[in-house]
Amino acid sequence: MPSALGQMVKAHMQTRHCALGPIISHPRSQRWTFIVRPDLPDEVPLFSELFRLNVTVARFGAQIALPSPADRHGGLRVWIEPPRDTFRPSGVAVVEAIRACVGARPPGADR
Repeated sequence: MPSALGQMVKAHMQTRHCALGPIISHPRSQRWTFIVRPDLPDEVPLFSELFRLNVTVARFGAQIALPSPADRHGGLRVWIEPPRDTFRPSGVAVVEAIRACVGARPPGADR
């Protein structure tokens, strides 16, 4: 997701005492990656909603490049929240935080 949205999502989750998992910053592209449990439903409306916000979801099994010690000064990838253990937050919780930050409602919520 765009880094500005990522900062809002992280702050939103922290103020609600939601545990954060690993978060990676990609400074050159100004994007953040939240590493989450793969519990998002496989629904076109959800992915369309996120796409409109410039948020993409890497499907289960996708490869994600992680920061390395050599990246510290190069700025390719850096940890915003490094992994501390095996905990990963729910993808659903992160999507709910995204929605709260942009004032959106889930597709079909107005029915």
